[in-house]
Amino acid sequence: MRIYNFEKEDETAINIDELYMREAYKLAQQAFEEDEIPIGAIIVAQGKIIGKGYNLTERLNDVTAHAEMQAFTAAANYLGGKYLKDCTLYVTVEPCVMCAGASYWTQISRIVYGARDEKRGYSSFHDKIIHPKTQIVSGVLEEECASLMKNFFRNKR
Repeated sequence: MRIYNFEKEDETAINIDELYMREAYKLAQQAFEEDEIPIGAIIVAQGKIIGKGYNLTERLNDVTAHAEMQAFTAAANYLGGKYLKDCTLYVTVEPCVMCAGASYWTQISRIVYGARDEKRGYSSFHDKIIHPKTQIVSGVLEEECASLMKNFFRNKR
């Protein structure tokens, strides 16, 4: 697995990642309020949010309506093409195998995620699902993202 090393990177990059992750987190909170699994995602290109989404699997009765899939579709529509080169996906929870596979086909340049998903995250199954040129950053706002997920499932029990 490719992991971004924060200690060697410019502090500005970290702050930008946190800023965009907060936008994804707002979408995760919206999902939480709508009784959807609280995962939010945005896609950024050249400093602009070009796609966003949150889980809609319950509302749409569609197991593929994950936050990342919503964001991929919106970003591709914005760009007018299926490839998301020079784009960054910010997602509050590690992508599942399906979303990681979709990211491979988009050829997205970077994926930044908050909390690791021990049960369903792509790295638990096979970390080569991600495109080999995609840079991975993990742990951005990890505690907040993990806490939202834990609260959601605690409320379900």
